[in-house]
Amino acid sequence: MQKFTLEKAVGRDDPPTACDFLAQHTGLSKTRIKDAMNKGAVWHQKGKGKPYRLRRATAAIEIGDNLSIHYDAKLLALSPHRPDCISDQHRYSIWYKPAGMITQGNKFGDHCALLRQVELHFKPRREVYPVHRLDRETSGILLIAHDKKSAGLLSGLFVSQQINKHYRARVLGNLADRRPKGRIEQPLDGKPAVTEYVVRSYDPVGNFSSVEVTIHTGRKHQIRRHFESIGFPVIGDPLYGSGNKNKSGLKLAATSLQFCCPIQGKNMVFESPQADFDADIRNRN
Repeated sequence: MQKFTLEKAVGRDDPPTACDFLAQHTGLSKTRIKDAMNKGAVWHQKGKGKPYRLRRATAAIEIGDNLSIHYDAKLLALSPHRPDCISDQHRYSIWYKPAGMITQGNKFGDHCALLRQVELHFKPRREVYPVHRLDRETSGILLIAHDKKSAGLLSGLFVSQQINKHYRARVLGNLADRRPKGRIEQPLDGKPAVTEYVVRSYDPVGNFSSVEVTIHTGRKHQIRRHFESIGFPVIGDPLYGSGNKNKSGLKLAATSLQFCCPIQGKNMVFESPQADFDADIRNRN
């Protein structure tokens, strides 16, 4: 059984612990059940309450409780990428997310997600709240809150566009020749979307332009969709435009966040390690 989902209510004759219950009803070994629980693939719901991830194998269950396991052997076998903590401000922290790492988990698990890795990083463990997200293929800087009040305050900055978000990208074609700097204001999903850019260089051999990007809104895949819309797709993009012919990964990275901290009342600037987009240029020389 490589991938399956089991959702079942606890009956009168079922075992009293979660691990034994799932082992009995799935046929999986207790070792596999415990691994799935630890990696966030098991959910527990009591009555009409909200389901939550159940990680403790010996957790007691009661008649009428609902347990579910979303088992994906390939996903559970993956080793997570390791994010880097750029700055710890106690009530929130700033992280560098590698390309290929998801921000949040899904029902099949969360051990490869940034939020889970951040949760495991701190001793004693802190709560983690996502304030914004990056696409899986995008590397760069992310802000994680550690209490509900901080999450609300920081999320408010994003909603009111009081956080400056800067990116670095490589797009297909000579954008410098057409327009060395510009502003893209095409609405996305029926909502306003604003992207500004400055071209820093053009490589005629690779036929790409290196650009610095600032976004003033946070629509889904905004940068990727905006550059594709003007005919200069981001290199390595698997979804938009002809840039996906490059198989070395998406050439897009979030490089900095700037804002007035609503907790400390001072201006903050956080920068992530620069994406090494020039490695392939050095390698061909």
